[in-house]
Amino acid sequence: MLTTLIQKEMMHHILSVRFVALLLMCLLLIPLTLSINYRNYQQDLVDYQEAVKLANIEEKTVNPKMPLEPEIEVSKLFLKPTPLSVFAKGLGDSLPSYFGMTRNGITQGPPSTFSAPLSQLLGHLDFLFVVGTVFSLLALLFTFDAVAGEREAGTIRITLSNAVPRDLFLWSKLIGGYLVFVVPFLMSFLFGLLLLVWQGFPLGESDIFPRVLSLTLASLLYIGVFFAIGTVISTYLDSAKTALIVAFTLWVFAVLITPRIGFLTAKVIAPTRTSQSVYMEKKAIRDDFNAALSEQKKKIVMEMPADERGTRIIAGEAANKVDERMKPFEEEYRQKFQDHADKLDRDYKRETERQEQVGETLSRITPTSSLIYLTTNLTQTGKRKRSNYFQAGERYYNELHTDLFSKIVDHASVRMWNPATDIVKITQPPPLETTNLGETLR
Repeated sequence: MLTTLIQKEMMHHILSVRFVALLLMCLLLIPLTLSINYRNYQQDLVDYQEAVKLANIEEKTVNPKMPLEPEIEVSKLFLKPTPLSVFAKGLGDSLPSYFGMTRNGITQGPPSTFSAPLSQLLGHLDFLFVVGTVFSLLALLFTFDAVAGEREAGTIRITLSNAVPRDLFLWSKLIGGYLVFVVPFLMSFLFGLLLLVWQGFPLGESDIFPRVLSLTLASLLYIGVFFAIGTVISTYLDSAKTALIVAFTLWVFAVLITPRIGFLTAKVIAPTRTSQSVYMEKKAIRDDFNAALSEQKKKIVMEMPADERGTRIIAGEAANKVDERMKPFEEEYRQKFQDHADKLDRDYKRETERQEQVGETLSRITPTSSLIYLTTNLTQTGKRKRSNYFQAGERYYNELHTDLFSKIVDHASVRMWNPATDIVKITQPPPLETTNLGETLR
């Protein structure tokens, strides 16, 4: 009996105008967006390779016994684009294009949207947008009159008069409509994947195919959720028009409003500073310490004996004595600066993490937010990628601080150095860690 009801429901949808609209949406949107975004990825990859080549980090050397301005970027850690960004751009365009390593801390390069075309104002058209926005609405349009429409037409009385259990009737509505919906979706998605492979997308790699498969299953589950929501709305309302209005209103709040209003609320509940303000605070602290060191050096110079004309010439042995007396002050102020900088970084990180956690919790009220978080982590363009990127920047800065920054002396009177032994080669940027699929799903 259930099979017969499912077949009836499937034929009802296949013969409707909605199925034609769904078919056109699938055939046009999915392959087109995947193809266009893969071309964008290839261009981003070329830009990344050119930027790394221009930086020429492998050949850079620095002499720690020569003065180095605190704002000078001695090296850069560039963000490499991921091929899975063809499915979801995520945070890829909003993350800094590189991290610059300076003595004052880490500076952030402009995001890729910094010089983006005007079309970026209209948002991204990718697979995540198509599933999360377009197909969730189509799922509600397929189900808003599943029960209410039959109730208005009077056909539900005929169906239930044949001793059809109500649960089987509802299951047939849900399963029949869902099968008609997902078959064109899966066929167009498969066609889009074949088009990507033809263009050179590495679908067969061990780290990419399982993620694409997981992305497909998550999309099917998300569509099923909205099918269930639409069926429930149609069951409890007598009018198909009323059901359509309620379903559309729920879609607006679930997809467009609630995911965004959660983070707006979090900014009020847990405000935080900007990364630029933290960097400027570090710069101000270093300037204060440098001024204090300059004053201390003046005092030491004034204590040195003057010649018969009353002048103090700091050279040779006298300059070495001044440098020796300045060493403990240099170490003291360097440690003080590092302690202050670490405290600023910890406070800023704690503030941003709290604000983000509040916003993420509030936004998870809707399934759309959960789909976005899962999909962007699967495609390595979400929160996990950003976290790994920032952690790699911190590790790289700590390595440079140990190898180079901690050895620089600002207030030396005499700079004796040996080019053969005192040149420090810049440490290469570390690779970004990749979260495996199991941990992403967990």
